[in-house]
Amino acid sequence: MNNPKYVIGIDIGTGSTKAIAVDPSGKVLITAQVPYPTLNSIPAVSEQVPEIIWQAFIKCIHRISSALVTPPQAICLSSAMHSVIPVDGNGNALMNMLTWADNRSASIATRIKQSAQGKKIYEQTGTPLHAMSPLSKIIWLQHNKSDITDKAFKYISIKEYIWYKLFQVFEIDYSIASATGLFNIHNLTWHAEALGLAGIGVNKLSHPVNTTSLRSGLNKTVAAQFHIPAETPFLIGASDGCMANLGSFAIHPGIAALTIGTSGAIRVCGTNPAPDFNTMPFNYRLDDEIFVSGGPINNGGVALKWYAENLLKRELATQDDYYDLLESLHDVQPGCNGLLFLPYILGERAPIWNSESCGVFFGITAQHKQEHFTRAVIEGITMSLYQIARTLMSGGMEINQINVSGGFVRSDSWVQILTNIFGKKICLVNADDASAMGAAFMGMKTLGMIDVYPEAEASEIKTYHPEQLQHEIYAHEIFPRFEHLYKSLALDMAIVREPIIHAAHSKN
Repeated sequence: MNNPKYVIGIDIGTGSTKAIAVDPSGKVLITAQVPYPTLNSIPAVSEQVPEIIWQAFIKCIHRISSALVTPPQAICLSSAMHSVIPVDGNGNALMNMLTWADNRSASIATRIKQSAQGKKIYEQTGTPLHAMSPLSKIIWLQHNKSDITDKAFKYISIKEYIWYKLFQVFEIDYSIASATGLFNIHNLTWHAEALGLAGIGVNKLSHPVNTTSLRSGLNKTVAAQFHIPAETPFLIGASDGCMANLGSFAIHPGIAALTIGTSGAIRVCGTNPAPDFNTMPFNYRLDDEIFVSGGPINNGGVALKWYAENLLKRELATQDDYYDLLESLHDVQPGCNGLLFLPYILGERAPIWNSESCGVFFGITAQHKQEHFTRAVIEGITMSLYQIARTLMSGGMEINQINVSGGFVRSDSWVQILTNIFGKKICLVNADDASAMGAAFMGMKTLGMIDVYPEAEASEIKTYHPEQLQHEIYAHEIFPRFEHLYKSLALDMAIVREPIIHAAHSKN
C-alpha cells in the first residue's frame, strides 16, 4: 500500500470490539476484531469487565495502525447502548459493567411504565421503559448495591469509560445519551423528571456533546500502545444501532436497516421521532438533526448460539461453523412442519417488552428432525424482527427496502428466509461491520475527506427478492400462529420466570 489515507471506524460491541480502516472511496483496507466474554453467574445477570474491553480497543487499533504504512487521519467510535458502570472520580470502575441484557431491573421498569410519569418520560427521552434502560439500572443499583452507589462519582457507559481513558474527561455523545432514558431528545439536555425518578443529579452524569465532537492530544504512553501519533483526532461518534444505519446506506426515508449480531434490530431514519407508547419503538439520535426509530430484539445470534452449543453440543467459534449449521435450512419447508420457536431465551424487548418472557419450542412431533429445529430457530428470530417492522409500518413509517448487515448475512439461506418473511426487497450492501463502517463514514465527513455520506454502489449490492407464495404462507399462516402462541403463553411465562427473576433482583 502506498501511504493510504484512511479513517478507522471502531465498534465497541457486546461480544467483541471490531475496527476497520476505510479510505475515502469507501474501500476497506484492513479489519481487526478482539472478542471478550460476558459473565452470567445467575439468570438475568449480564456483566462484563470494562478493563478487558479497553484492552480489546487498544489491540484493534494497534493491529490496524501497525499493518498500514501511515497512521489514520482519525478514529471514530461506535458503541453498544444501555451499559452502566459506576466509577470513581478517576474513571475507575467500581464494579463490573451491566450490559444491555442485564434484566435485574425488570420489575423497576414495569413500575415506571405503569406509573403516571411513564408515558411522558418515554416520549421525552425516546427510550423504551425496559430493564435495558440505564434509568432502570441506576435505580436498581441504588436499591441493591448501596455500598457501590455511595462511592459512585458518576454513572457512565462503556464508551464514556474508554473516552475517559483517552482524554480524562467525562463526555457522552447525544446518541448514547438518547438511549439512557435520562436524556431529553428534543432539547438535547438531561431530563430533569427522569433524573428525579433515578434519584441523581446532573453531576452524576457526563457532559453531553454532539456525535461529531473531536478531541486529540493523547497521553504519550497511550499513543504508543495504539502505535499512532498523540495528536491523532478522535471523534466520539454515535451508538452502534444508529451507526449501522449510516454504514448500511439507510439514512433516507423508506429504507430500513436490519442488523443481526448477538442481538438484533430494525431501524428507519427521519427528521422527527415516532413515539408510540403501546409498542414503544425507540427514538435515538444519530446527530443533532437525524432521529433513528425502530426496535431491538434481545435474541438474535445469541439464540442460535445457545441452541447450537447447548442442544446440539456444537461450538460456533467461526463464521464457517455458522455456515455449516445453516446449510440445511433450504431443505426444510416454511413453517417446519408445524414447529414454532419463540426465541425469548433472554426475555424480550421490542415489540412485546417483556423481561419475563422465555423461549419455547412448540408443535414437536415424531417427524421433526434436527434441521426442522434449526430452521425453526431462524424463523423465530426473523419473525420477531418482522413483528417490529409491522408495528413501525402500522404507525405510518414507510419501508420499501431493507438493507441488511451482521454475521447472518453470510448465509444465503437465512437472508432468503428473511426476504420471504418480510415480503420486501432485501439488499446486502456491506458484508463488513455496518456499525464500524458508519463510524468511518462519520469520521471522513467530519474531517472533510468526503462532502456527503456515500450511497451504495449498485455493482456492490446483492439483492434478494421475496418468493411471493412463501411470503403469503408466512404472512397469513405461520406469523399469526407465532403471535398467537406468545399471547397464549405470556401469563405462564411470567409464572415460570418469577422465581428466577426474583432471585436475580435480590442478589447483592
